[in-house]
Formats: sequence, C-alpha cells, structure tokens
Amino acid sequence: MNAASSYQASRHMDADERERLLMENLPQVHYIARRIHERLPAQVPLEDLISAGVVGLIEALDRFDPNKNVQLKSFAKFRIRGAILDSLRDMDWGSRHLRRQGRRIEEAISRLKGELGRSPSESEIAVEMGMDLEEFLHLLGELRGLTLGSIDEVDSDDKGGSEELAEYRPDAAARDPFFLCLREEIKTMIADAVGGLDDKGRQVLALYYFEELTMKEVGLVLGVSESRVSQIHSMALLQIRAKLREKTEASKSVPLETN
Repeated sequence: MNAASSYQASRHMDADERERLLMENLPQVHYIARRIHERLPAQVPLEDLISAGVVGLIEALDRFDPNKNVQLKSFAKFRIRGAILDSLRDMDWGSRHLRRQGRRIEEAISRLKGELGRSPSESEIAVEMGMDLEEFLHLLGELRGLTLGSIDEVDSDDKGGSEELAEYRPDAAARDPFFLCLREEIKTMIADAVGGLDDKGRQVLALYYFEELTMKEVGLVLGVSESRVSQIHSMALLQIRAKLREKTEASKSVPLETN
C-alpha cells in the first residue's frame, strides 16, 4: 500500500474506532508531555505541551497504516514527541542568558577538574563562578532541560547561536561504516563521562532514563525533594557535557598523520 492509499485508509477509519483509539492513547500524550516538561524551565506551561502532543496523536491516527507490522502505540509515540519538540522550537523558550550560564558552568567544571584532579563539588563550582551555594543551586534548577542543549539543540558559540542535533542524524542510507564507528565512539565517550559522576548523579540518571521514573518518583526513591533531583540531574548533565566538550576539543588539537 503506498502513502496515498494508506492515508485514505486511515481517513476512512470508522468514527467510533478513531475516537476509541484517540482516547486509548491520550494517557501516552500526558506521559510524554510530563517527561519533557520535567526538563524545561518552570515558565513553560505543561498544557501547551499536552495540546501539541494531542496534535501529534491526531496526525499519527491520520497516517497510521494498520496493514504494516507496526503497533499504533509505537508509531504514535514518535509523532507525539516530535510534535511537542516542534512546538518548543517555535516557542524559543531557551533564553540566551541561561544558555550562556550553562556554558559558564561547563567551563568552570573543566577548569576546576584540571586544578583539583577530580570532579568539583557544587560548592566549589559556586565559588569559582562568584556565587553563593543557594544562588548556584537555584541556577541549576533554572537550567533543567537546557543542560541537554534545549533537548534538540546545542549552542554553537557564545553568542547564543544554536544548531539542531536533528541535522546530524543520518537516515538509513547514511549509516555507513564511518557513521557506525563514530556512533560507537560517542557511546564510549558518554559511558566514560557517566562513569566519572558521583553516586547520586549516576543514580538519578539511571532511575530517570533507564527505569523511566518521574523526577518526583526518583526523589521518593532517593529520599530527596523533586527540586533537588532536578538540580542533581542538571549538574550531572553539565558534567557530562563538559567532559564531552573536553574530549572533542582535544581530538581537534591532535595533528593528522601524513605519509
């Protein structure tokens, strides 16, 4: 069945069946929206993300082909998440000031690690940045989500420019040996960076990303507040980004061998 016939098939889906599938998958919209919202600044309304996710779910129902060996839930998951991320790009919610502050923390982490020979504590980073600890922890809370580069973006310079990571995700045709080798190298670098985190940081990342707990649930497991989990999460990701930036810059400085 080609794309046009698939689209027509979904359009002629029984109205009652369509309504049933819509209601059946609405909890997934709320779940994905909440997961993304946990990593965003507080000023981003959860309701806006849910609305965007519902649009993505409707698009998934329009495009879903029941004749293909794919479950609607799996197909809808990507459409919902994509619609929410698209809405965030349109909002331009990541302020340049916060992005610069995130970069400053990364640089402070790298400097202190070079001086101390270990990963610095939050108190040491706060002193390095000329802040008291309470002010620094508040900044970590504000940086939730931005520490991953606005989910799908990374700063390309200190002037607030950004590049979308999606531009560097190759399609199936581009998965050549070079790409596969690069992907494995990146996975190794990330694993090494995660291994350098303290126990609390590793626990938060494991519970949040692998066990897929919410930050509130992670807090209950660790016996800390949800806001503290957010701070630990931000700190861990900033440390990972600082480590990856160090490795990337170091690799650029290595001269190429010539025959």
